Amino acid sequence: MKAVIDSNVWLSAALSPSGKPAQIVQYVLTQGLAVFSEATFHELETRLWRPKFDRYISLDARRNILRDIKGAALWVNISPAIAQQSYCRDPNDDVFIHAALAANVPYLITGDLDLLAVPPIASLQILTPAQAIERVTT
Repeated sequence: MKAVIDSNVWLSAALSPSGKPAQIVQYVLTQGLAVFSEATFHELETRLWRPKFDRYISLDARRNILRDIKGAALWVNISPAIAQQSYCRDPNDDVFIHAALAANVPYLITGDLDLLAVPPIASLQILTPAQAIERVTT
């Protein structure tokens, strides 16, 4: 499974290692390929370093998560033609759609209601972690 995984799924996976987000992250990392653009990685990085996570995830663990993801990911550049497109009611979330389209991946996995409400985009399915797990286990 080649997929773009939203920051909220990565964070949920780090906070709850047995939940659906952790299951799909593990599946993508072991059986597929996680896709990042500079913008999607930057969002994950800035959110992961927020002080509110200090009591849940050590600084070393956060460094390791980012290092490991950075090394295992497929990195894509976003063309100007893709970057100018708007899909989501929250324009900040378009970076995830842009990365998925640039990499031509079939899945964007998110818990973000703004992304989940995006009208269908040809060749891209926007799924919750639970939907993605169901897809790969059936």
